[in-house]
Amino acid sequence: MDPVSPALLRRFDVAGPRYTSYPTADRFVEAFTAADQGLALARRRAASPAIAQPLSLYVHIPFCESLCHFCACNKIITRHHERAATYLRYLEREVDMLTEQLGVAQPVTQLHLGGGTPTFLSDVELRALLALLRRSFALVPDGEYSIEIDPRTVDGGRLAAIAGLGFNRISFGVQDFDASVQKAVHRIQPFEEVSSLMAQARAVGFDSVNVDLIYGLPRQTAESFARTLTQVQQLRPDRIALYAYAHLPERFKAQRRIVPAELPGGAAKVAMLSQSLAAFLGAGYSYIGMDHFALPNDSLAVAKRQGRLHRNFQGYSTQPDCDLIGLGVSAISRIGASYSQNAKMLDEYCDHLDQGRLPVERGLTLTRDDLARRAVIMALMCRGQLVFESIELAWLLDFRSYFARELEQLRELADQGLVLLDDVGIQITAQGWFFVRALAMVFDRHLQADRNRAKFSRIL
Repeated sequence: MDPVSPALLRRFDVAGPRYTSYPTADRFVEAFTAADQGLALARRRAASPAIAQPLSLYVHIPFCESLCHFCACNKIITRHHERAATYLRYLEREVDMLTEQLGVAQPVTQLHLGGGTPTFLSDVELRALLALLRRSFALVPDGEYSIEIDPRTVDGGRLAAIAGLGFNRISFGVQDFDASVQKAVHRIQPFEEVSSLMAQARAVGFDSVNVDLIYGLPRQTAESFARTLTQVQQLRPDRIALYAYAHLPERFKAQRRIVPAELPGGAAKVAMLSQSLAAFLGAGYSYIGMDHFALPNDSLAVAKRQGRLHRNFQGYSTQPDCDLIGLGVSAISRIGASYSQNAKMLDEYCDHLDQGRLPVERGLTLTRDDLARRAVIMALMCRGQLVFESIELAWLLDFRSYFARELEQLRELADQGLVLLDDVGIQITAQGWFFVRALAMVFDRHLQADRNRAKFSRIL
């Protein structure tokens, strides 16, 4: 892969969305209420089963025992594990209210537990949560059921118990194996510990093991991260999620404990990204896009080859157009042409449910323009290419006329070698993958209108 020039680095070292949705969550409004979510649920219930989209579930477990300084997740730091039992009771209320409007036994093909730390829950509590979900939804036998794991919170016995509950995919939060970096972010977990756990995860039957990495953390260098990449290759996880650290201390209090002078600059971050691409592609991984890699026989890589990828609030997904129900504090749902987000504060989340209403705090009903642009952005983010005719047929518009301003901007990027344009469509080049977020931003009408990017992470 060709090196990225300093000029391109300077030009694209800007803030921008990750496009786990479009419009992005900062566009959600409080005028969207639980009643609006109820209408979306009712429309789904009334739809013919033959045309209903698949259903995915996300459950947010907000609790963590210790604070990781890089974390931007919605979390509650506590060692009081009795809080989990109370939280599960409120999750049950939310599920009951949802299924009252949606109907019980809706088929679910994908389930993900995230956080926070889902393994903050005991084995008994995890079993109760899965029983609740199975009572209310129809988890299909061949579905994809995944859980995020903090390696510091489990042993082989716990991994076996989690597999026994039906989870077939597991994700280890690694971030970096360098001891100095781990100390700087307050997350100590030696390579040997993670290696042992991954071996045990495979032994108890998990179909897929994912590892999360972050580049751009304090004290990281291209040299130190190269060592981490070598260690990850030794582990050979089925999937790798590689994220750029977003330093937003004005939004995330935990990040104020990070020393800004210890953060690597943009050139160093791109070097880490470049060497990551080279290392993982050289090790036989398929590059899924932006922040994901997978072994060729993994379902994510298969979906990429078949053009079935999509992005949702957990990143890349094998389900290209999936309704998503988010459960728990701050969780986001996508039902049809709408998004909704639960209350971000635990007290407010519980108060909504105590009052007998769904805990929706804000959301958005998408316009026709939003839907068309979402299709364009997702095609670029997931497949790296777009055929004009596909958008024209789906949305009854003339692409070159409707997106004339955007195509003009893309021509400038084509001159930089990031995209190829012709009469048929758009193709992102190998170098353009470094800046795929910037390419998607061209079609973001909301972002182009106000240019207010301070709330987003840096692209590089």
